[in-house]
Amino acid sequence: MHPILFIVFLPLAAALIAGLGNKAIGPFAAKLVTTAALFTSCALSWPIFLAFLSGTAEPSVTPVLHWVKSGAMAFDWALRVDTLTAVMLVVVTTVSALVHLYSWGYMEEDPDQPRFFAYLSLFTFAMLMLVTADNLVQMFFGWEGVGLASYLLIGFWFRKPSASAAAIKAFVVNRVGDLGFMLGIFGTFLVFGTVSIPQILHDVPAMAGSTIGFLGHRFDTMTVLCILLFIGAMGKSAQLGLHTWLPDAMEGPTPVSALIHAATMVTAGVFMVCRLSPMFEASPAALGFVTFIGAATCFFAATIGTTQWDIKRVIAYSTCSQLGYMFFAAGVGAFGSAMFHLFTHAFFKALLFLGAGSVIHAMHHEQDMRYYGALRKEIPLTFYAMMAGTLAITGVGIVDVFGFAGFYSKDSILEAAYGSGSEIGSFAFWCGITAALMTSFYSWRLVFLTFYGTPRWAASEHIQHALHDAHGHGDDAHAHDAHHEEAHHDDAHGDGHHAPVTGTGGYHPHESPLAMLLPLGVLSLGAVLAGFVFNHAFISEGEGEFWKGSLVFGEHLIHAMHSVPLWVKWAPFTVMALGFVTAWYAYLRNPSVPAAVAEQLGVIYRFVYNKWYFDELYNFVFVRPAFWLGRVFWKAGDIGIIDRFGPNGAAWVVAQGTRVAQRVQSGYLYSYALVMLIGLVVGISWVMVR
Repeated sequence: MHPILFIVFLPLAAALIAGLGNKAIGPFAAKLVTTAALFTSCALSWPIFLAFLSGTAEPSVTPVLHWVKSGAMAFDWALRVDTLTAVMLVVVTTVSALVHLYSWGYMEEDPDQPRFFAYLSLFTFAMLMLVTADNLVQMFFGWEGVGLASYLLIGFWFRKPSASAAAIKAFVVNRVGDLGFMLGIFGTFLVFGTVSIPQILHDVPAMAGSTIGFLGHRFDTMTVLCILLFIGAMGKSAQLGLHTWLPDAMEGPTPVSALIHAATMVTAGVFMVCRLSPMFEASPAALGFVTFIGAATCFFAATIGTTQWDIKRVIAYSTCSQLGYMFFAAGVGAFGSAMFHLFTHAFFKALLFLGAGSVIHAMHHEQDMRYYGALRKEIPLTFYAMMAGTLAITGVGIVDVFGFAGFYSKDSILEAAYGSGSEIGSFAFWCGITAALMTSFYSWRLVFLTFYGTPRWAASEHIQHALHDAHGHGDDAHAHDAHHEEAHHDDAHGDGHHAPVTGTGGYHPHESPLAMLLPLGVLSLGAVLAGFVFNHAFISEGEGEFWKGSLVFGEHLIHAMHSVPLWVKWAPFTVMALGFVTAWYAYLRNPSVPAAVAEQLGVIYRFVYNKWYFDELYNFVFVRPAFWLGRVFWKAGDIGIIDRFGPNGAAWVVAQGTRVAQRVQSGYLYSYALVMLIGLVVGISWVMVR
């Protein structure tokens, strides 16, 4: 029996046991079953990946069952394992297993642990279904499965209004993208007559130059199909326009943020584009669209990350920006670089999220960085882990010597964009370089505000709440994990130190338990070494055989990447250093600078701080009209017409009839005799008339 069956279905079995057993089996059994299942899947996934890495493995398809046969549409449920799948297997199972273990410590006080661990395992199963899909319908099954599980996880604390609202927002925004994805699948079946991914990719060259009718006009077939499919990726991977759900999803528990927003759900769009890379290669227009959206997202999200105060939201916008890098890499044809960045990003972004969770745990669920400071001596292990993640995401390294994970993958993307030689590639390169500068700035800003400077804990309401609990007034566990912005966020007119109160307030942060620190250690290893160890296989010249045809690997682009001018190779390091120095000066050397700069920028600062007003725009254009239309249908249609002339009208007629009948029922014999006489006269008259 192929190990892929165990890898995929063990998380499902664990989710069913924990979910259905729930309190009957208890928190410990639920945690043990789900975590053991995920570590088993992880242990089985790495040998598959290493076999492809060494060149000893070949792609395979493992049938599960016959699924659908209806006219021309026929497909089975089968699990495809090739290099692309193997990369995703180790990413998904490794991060998920570590998140399960981390949650032992983080969710220890939560009363609904079995439900939480069941949701985590269900999410992992759905993601594994997506990455092992042999046909588009199976991919869509996994695609919607991760959407459902993310809804459940983001809204895990469903009694909290902000968490429920965030879950609904994520679900609705993703439905918009999924409509495009569904239309893309429908169109692909219409054109190719099959949903089998290998068959579709084999037949792509035959469609070159063909057109298809869409919205009353004729367009290039592959362009229409690829753009529709990419709209699905825009929703799932939070690209510009369909990104608004991602920062709000921070309302879920921190382990959820690491699982969904680091390595799994948000990378599903990148995986899909790489899986269908021959289709995208057949449409230069679609590739240009992907490049533009990716580059614009990369820049846009980075600008917002420089102004946010919530530690998890900074990392969330960082995720959005890094996904933009992956997409514009795919757009310029560097699919190997896109997957390499996906691979390295999984390690350092999961590390940053879990490290942030450790900080939040130490600070009694305070998420506003203005109420941190001087934590490096209080939680040193968390500090070292966060430093490793920061060095990786900012791309610290020396050309041709050594670098952290992001140094290899992000630099290869920038070199590919420049080396592509196209105008859209140049646009992506400069957006990427600018975003790298801002990434370095907001990443080091996070480190300096959190771990350096003077303690600012005394001003935190959450810290005061913790001290209040310490005097015997109870603890509300993790109900405050997601910080309410209105409690501490400034009025968007200033930056930096809106809270002047300094000192510890008598509070002493504590290092996280071992269950939380072990995953940080493992992920730190990945953040340090993943790029150095695996860059040769993923992106180096002449190593296209690693992918074994599972994605398009352009040798000419690899040559162009190696031939870029020296300044292009050193540009990422230069902007990284510039961002570091700027953050150091603004938040350690001269802390009055941020507020002064924000005051000088005025409208521009408020525009960026308020996330380019996308939420306000969507509220005005879509939400408010939708609610207005709903009220019209409700009050005018449902109540005014349907209820009035339907059940309410019938009830009114009956009521009026009873009032008339009530008057007749007087109780006197002569009244009844009169009614009987009238009835007799009417009856005889009717007979005589006939």
